[in-house]
Amino acid sequence: MSSYSAPLRDIRFALFDVLDVESSFRHLRFEDAGRETVDAVLDEAARFCDTVLAPLNRVGDEFGVRYDKDDGSVTTAPGFRDAYVQFSDGGWGGLAAPTAYGGMGLPHVLGMPLEEMIDAANLAWGNFPLLSHGAASALLHHGEEWQREVFLTKLVSGEWTGTMCLTEPHCGTDLGLLKTRAEPNGDGTHSITGTKIFITAGEHDLTPNIVHLVLARLPDAPAGSKGISLFIVPKFQVARDGTQGARNALRCGAVEHKMGIHASATCVMNFDGAQGYLIGQPHKGLAAMFTMMNTARIGVGMQGLGLSERAYQNALRYSRERLQSRALSGAKFPGKPADPIIVQPDVRRMLLTCKALIEGGRALSYHAGLQVDIATHGASEAERKQADDLLGFLTPIVKACLTEWGVECTYHALQCYGGHGYIAEHGMEQLARDARITTLYEGTTGIQALDLMGRKTMQLQGAGLKVFLGLVQSFCEEQAGNAALAEFVAPLREKAGEWQALTLSIGKRAMSDPEEIGAAAYDYLFYSGYVALAYWWARSVAAADVSSQPQAFKDAKRETARFYFARLLSRTLAHKAAIDSGPAPLLALDEAAFDA
Repeated sequence: MSSYSAPLRDIRFALFDVLDVESSFRHLRFEDAGRETVDAVLDEAARFCDTVLAPLNRVGDEFGVRYDKDDGSVTTAPGFRDAYVQFSDGGWGGLAAPTAYGGMGLPHVLGMPLEEMIDAANLAWGNFPLLSHGAASALLHHGEEWQREVFLTKLVSGEWTGTMCLTEPHCGTDLGLLKTRAEPNGDGTHSITGTKIFITAGEHDLTPNIVHLVLARLPDAPAGSKGISLFIVPKFQVARDGTQGARNALRCGAVEHKMGIHASATCVMNFDGAQGYLIGQPHKGLAAMFTMMNTARIGVGMQGLGLSERAYQNALRYSRERLQSRALSGAKFPGKPADPIIVQPDVRRMLLTCKALIEGGRALSYHAGLQVDIATHGASEAERKQADDLLGFLTPIVKACLTEWGVECTYHALQCYGGHGYIAEHGMEQLARDARITTLYEGTTGIQALDLMGRKTMQLQGAGLKVFLGLVQSFCEEQAGNAALAEFVAPLREKAGEWQALTLSIGKRAMSDPEEIGAAAYDYLFYSGYVALAYWWARSVAAADVSSQPQAFKDAKRETARFYFARLLSRTLAHKAAIDSGPAPLLALDEAAFDA
């Protein structure tokens, strides 16, 4: 069975040494987010995840969830409900929520390591509170005050959980096709009718009520995505004064049987005239939906990171213990019958790949989380806008790259075990199965690529990219005279220039051939991700050099950065070559000839 221990040293290094969040917190006037408070939050979060959630990971995978077709109820795995009570009692769901609605009012970026730890310890359990954050964010930014007082406070406290009900059987990414109806009742409520699928935590026994945020069409809605509205539809009816009433006209019609995250309830939800309240303006539901979805997308990126970390920890331990053959250059442990497999170059390749992607991805994702705080609390409109532009640009990179790297890392970790990784005993196959969904839900990798290439780069004229390239340029200028960093700064500067030129080239070709955007999107996404990670690795080495960390830690950062620049950054060469080949290799084959 796999185990997990929160990597607090590297989490603290990313927060305090690389990102210098203490300075940001002072600038943003988070008076209650001093170092002592942050350390206490991290320690207690690690304790909860290590001792409460992690031991339930295998239990949940084996038990799954139990669905009662007679009443539509769902029973979660043993221990899940008690763990949720501890989570709510600890106030974890409201860590970064405003104090006005019962939250702790701490910086959003502190929620990033909490999410990482929860997802590493028990991803399936973590899905139950995950979408409450998205629902809370939508209510905070788009709801009426009474809706925030009645529903948001319950989500923040953890008394209730939330969902996002978007997808329908005939309607996935193209929400313009959705058919769920909303009929006005004349009293400020609406009757919601339709079927939603793939609804995470749509039904469960952890809380007495569940707040569904449902996309639907009003009778006068225009066709397509411009005719979508968003509604609050609770499992039990709730009056405007907060009084809970009768069971609403909605029901879980089925629970999906999945490849992984067995203990997460993925539901088919049937709404049959259920009472709901409109959020925001009629036909403007997409704005609120994207508020939810962007929150969830960063959260899913953290799932990829957390699973990578857990898989790496177990593979590293096994590689140190497993004795098999000898090093090619001669015995490294002559007193043992064989050397541990960690002496083998290919095992080291897999372990170092995991280490480089995890530690670089940690800095990348935490930095994205910090932009939420700056976009909300920045001192000037210009500062807030710049952070918002950067966050929008980073969101698809964090979501897609960290989840795809999560699949890569869990498979590398399994491979380190050899045949033992393929059987259930060691728990590695569960991590590999669980990781696969992260590249699919909340927008597939291809959707993230189109969002980055089409909207965030072309439509918005590279606003976020310009901010990020500005960070890279400033760093390179600051370190220009630092001989100890020259091996990283020079290739980083070169890649940043190439990134800018590549973006302009795609845009120019797209003016005459719109297929260029779709053809380049996937490779552009990963090209961007690898260059972004090069920046964070260069910054990590710079931060380590001047930190109070032990010398062994500093040396490990530098050697891992060297591995990254030599072995992983070179992946950009293949992605650039694919982009430069244009749409023709993808589109030349006639559709009818695919099975020829």
